Amino acid sequence: MAEAATPSRLRASAALDYPFTAPTSDGAVVEVAPGILWARMPMPMSLDHINVYLLREDDGWTLVDTGLNTERTRALWELIAAERLDGLPVKRLVCTHCHYDHAGQAAWISERFDVPLLMTYGEYFMLRGLMGPPPDPLPPSQMAFYRRAGMADARTEAIFDAFRRDPFMPPVPPAYQRLRGGDVLRIGARDWQVVIGEGHSPEHACLYNAADRILIAGDQLLPRISSNVLVSPVEPEANPLQLWLESLDRLDRLAPDTLVLPSHQSVFRGLHARVEELHAHHQQQFEVLRAELARRGPATAFELMQVQFPKLRHAVDEMMALGETIAHLSWLRHDGGVRRVLDDDGCHRFSLAS
Repeated sequence: MAEAATPSRLRASAALDYPFTAPTSDGAVVEVAPGILWARMPMPMSLDHINVYLLREDDGWTLVDTGLNTERTRALWELIAAERLDGLPVKRLVCTHCHYDHAGQAAWISERFDVPLLMTYGEYFMLRGLMGPPPDPLPPSQMAFYRRAGMADARTEAIFDAFRRDPFMPPVPPAYQRLRGGDVLRIGARDWQVVIGEGHSPEHACLYNAADRILIAGDQLLPRISSNVLVSPVEPEANPLQLWLESLDRLDRLAPDTLVLPSHQSVFRGLHARVEELHAHHQQQFEVLRAELARRGPATAFELMQVQFPKLRHAVDEMMALGETIAHLSWLRHDGGVRRVLDDDGCHRFSLAS
């Protein structure tokens, strides 16, 4: 079989405008528009922060996202409440999605400030269903998912043992108020439309103010990294990358000079350029997989993961990388370019469709 050259990897290079210097992760805030404050909560990992936003109302504030479930995060929220809110109370909390850097303090904030939590249905019940340590032993269906992907049982157990030691698993808030796509939240003088994204999480809520052209994007649109899009044992036949790309196209219909407030890295303008670049990134990942399958023939998702993501540092990185590799293979399979066969050893192997 003739070898195919592996495509060179794309780097983020869209011509974005970063109009503000980011706040430090110590309770500092930056006003990015009248009545909109940007703060950062620290995270003790390679992605070392999450952005949170505070929206001024006539008689209080709406908070958007929370940070991790740590004492440091709670202390910073206390500092912000005491020093940055002009003596006004917190009125409500919006969580864009269920991941624990976004909703890790949702239960605490709701109780501490006696405010409602607003989330979409899919995100709240994913939070309820999946937050907490994995069962020990893992269910047979979960082990089978990773076995079919080509990962050895011992490696799967080691990864999930690391998850069982994760110190950031949050308590689950007992109640919420539902957000739906198309809902409009009146917060102070602004109307914010709920724009739903999929793929990274099941029903991610972005908030868009058309009058001032401001998008609170959560993890749906980040300036220099691409959000993880994975297939998991919960929905093993999913095609989340198709949902993700369709979500990008919905954001691409917003105003070109929209000020994007992402959950990580810096506030930016250049929405359309960044959407185009993210589409190109995933097309390049498809080419990486096609080239490797042309070079080596049938391969498992685990083998292909090591080509698509050659530099992995931690168990969490490996689980996310494997899930994202399967997501790209799922897209290629649904598109007709790749086929999947369950071999006698119990592994799925992928090959180029003839």
